[in-house]
Amino acid sequence: MVGYLVLENGDVFEGERIGYIKDTICEVVFNTSMAGYTEIFTDPSYCGQGMCLTYPLIGNYGIMPEDYESKKMWMSAIFIHELAPLPSNFRCEKTLNEFLVENEVPGLTKINTRKLTKVLRNAGTMKGMLTDDIKNIDAIIEKIRNEKIIGLVDKVTCNETYTVRDCRGEHCSSDDPQKFKIALMDYGAKENIIRCLVKRNCTVTVFPASTTDINVDEFDGIMLSNGPGNPEDCEVEIETIKKLYNSNKPIFGICLGHQLMGLATGAKTAKLKYGHRGPNHPVKDLETGRVYITSQNHGYYIVEDSINSEIAEVSHINLNDGTVEGLKYKNKNIMTVQFHPEACAGPQDSEYLFDKFIKMIKNNK
Repeated sequence: MVGYLVLENGDVFEGERIGYIKDTICEVVFNTSMAGYTEIFTDPSYCGQGMCLTYPLIGNYGIMPEDYESKKMWMSAIFIHELAPLPSNFRCEKTLNEFLVENEVPGLTKINTRKLTKVLRNAGTMKGMLTDDIKNIDAIIEKIRNEKIIGLVDKVTCNETYTVRDCRGEHCSSDDPQKFKIALMDYGAKENIIRCLVKRNCTVTVFPASTTDINVDEFDGIMLSNGPGNPEDCEVEIETIKKLYNSNKPIFGICLGHQLMGLATGAKTAKLKYGHRGPNHPVKDLETGRVYITSQNHGYYIVEDSINSEIAEVSHINLNDGTVEGLKYKNKNIMTVQFHPEACAGPQDSEYLFDKFIKMIKNNK
């Protein structure tokens, strides 16, 4: 069955329908990962987006539910060059196409992903529509341009507070007898953030993004999670973070959490031309001088010139484009990073930041 991706600039890409059959409008982005598509597809930060995967063959090892980063697939559509017809992996429980149908996510295969990626790199990220009918292309483009993709954090956050005390079936090892209580603000949190905390002997209480009042005295530290969308849309969350900032509790922010802390303390955010999405972005830790290859997924960044030097200083930078990748807050036990130290899919070397967070908690206690 033939399908089309129509971009708001008028470009049309033809392909073959896969997954759930429906029309959808989304923000079209690309990811350069060669593996880890299960983690990518279940990352809530991709809510509202249509994903073009640059690696030409997708689905070759199937889908493994134990690798999910959340309970379901949140992205609006996928665009791939070739769908593997027969997955090969002893852990495989379903095919990629079965996974798409199960989650009611449409897609296109046999699409020119190389050309699509070049368009997005040159023109920038834009909205698009996956459809079967392109007879009235002008009406489709107008519909795409009028579509507003908002309220994404409210879609992906948990509905109620819950607590995780074990590693959910994983082997946990910690030489530290101390048990720390962490409050995790869920703006679209990946499961691996929770795993990284629990295996360090932490009990994690997860709060919905709309939570405005938290008894911080009950917790040893606070995590601000990753999440989708424009950080400036998160007005309620920013006001809550202002309160948390004044609590003097150790705080660790990742991705959207990093951006929201910046906005809460007076900095500004801006949109990247085509975003950072992939497992191979070099980031320099300015304190140690060491360079880490990081996993990233974001379309916005904190503008360096807008950071109040009396409040925070840049701790990490992106070596590709020089953008801010981390902040250390002065006279506070607060650090935030733009990349994903929980590292799925991707390397695990930047997981040292969780150890640093635990050390902050110990020193504070």
